[in-house]
Amino acid sequence: MRAGDFERAWAISDRDLAMLAYPPKHTGPRHLQRIWRGEDLRGKHVLVRCYHGLGDTIQFLRFMRPLRDVARRVTVWCQGELLPLVERAAGVDRVFALHDGAPDIDFEVDIEIMEVPHAIRVGREHVEMRGPYVSLPPRVAPPLPRGLAVGLVWEVGNWDKRRTIPPSLLGHLAVPGVTLCSLQRGARTRDLAEIGARDVSTPDITVLGHLLRRLDLLICVDTMVAHLAGALGRDAWVLLHADCDWRWPSSESHSLWYPSLRLFHQRTLGNWDDVLGEVREALIAHSASLQGVVRKELKRAQGPP
Repeated sequence: MRAGDFERAWAISDRDLAMLAYPPKHTGPRHLQRIWRGEDLRGKHVLVRCYHGLGDTIQFLRFMRPLRDVARRVTVWCQGELLPLVERAAGVDRVFALHDGAPDIDFEVDIEIMEVPHAIRVGREHVEMRGPYVSLPPRVAPPLPRGLAVGLVWEVGNWDKRRTIPPSLLGHLAVPGVTLCSLQRGARTRDLAEIGARDVSTPDITVLGHLLRRLDLLICVDTMVAHLAGALGRDAWVLLHADCDWRWPSSESHSLWYPSLRLFHQRTLGNWDDVLGEVREALIAHSASLQGVVRKELKRAQGPP
């Protein structure tokens, strides 16, 4: 899947699916349950379960439309935070909030959202984005400063803390003409002061999406915000550790999953200094380019002397 050879990926998955011995369905810890056993989804009422992270759900939401092309009905059982996005997604007939216990609806077959592309045998044409696939309901977002506003996210959840960047290193990004805006939930006051960032964070995923639309750029680690920016088609720079997750290429600067993202890789595991030095240089060039565009627009608006 990292290489984009999806036909081969599904062949390997078919082999593994046939070899594995499964416990009874819907038993054991929810996030470890193997729900789909290879059943045909054509013409069925499919319950799609979102058992993993918020970013996983956003990334794989693109497959609800091709799933709906073969299924009779698609119901998504997702994280409550994502309800405003999922209910507006193409291919979704109904959505309700994930909770402990069994789902209280009727369905014919259920599947975890990250298994949908295997089940419907998607190809590269379903993975590559041709435009944003997430839309936002109206919300009022906090005001942003004038000038070039750049969002920052540096902390991740409990899974794979190698993705986190110590906030003390982010002072590298203090570039003249750029206002740093923290989207990091729960950021400490002393960290914000050390970085020189203004706090615009929000727990509301829709407000966050509107902020991403208004920011000039997002610089973030590999976490949910990167997927949201990519799904919205917003410009973002994603900073990746040297042994990055399968969904990102090992060294390339762009991903077929999200064409609006630019990727910056560690060359040595744990060394963020080189990455941030590279990002700083790119940010200086980006700022100069945008300021040049603004000056041209102002001159054009003023007309001939």
